[in-house]
Amino acid sequence: MKRFVAVVLGFILTLGFQLSASAQCAMCRASVENNVSNGETTIGAGLNNGILYLFVMPYLMAMIIGFFWYRSAKRKKSRLSLR
Repeated sequence: MKRFVAVVLGFILTLGFQLSASAQCAMCRASVENNVSNGETTIGAGLNNGILYLFVMPYLMAMIIGFFWYRSAKRKKSRLSLR
């Protein structure tokens, strides 16, 4: 239980001390603005999809690791209760 509390506390502290960052680099932003002003919005939509993809992947990996960790702990607990 202490380990779980330490992990949760570390996660909360990590989220609390994030540095602010721009959503796009200057060149990407200029490229998107130039294309939007010319009437082409597909590049901007593609860039936004790429940003969402990069945003989701770490959380998806954490959820998968958490699932396997939970399943392993549940199996270990059931084995101990059978003895």
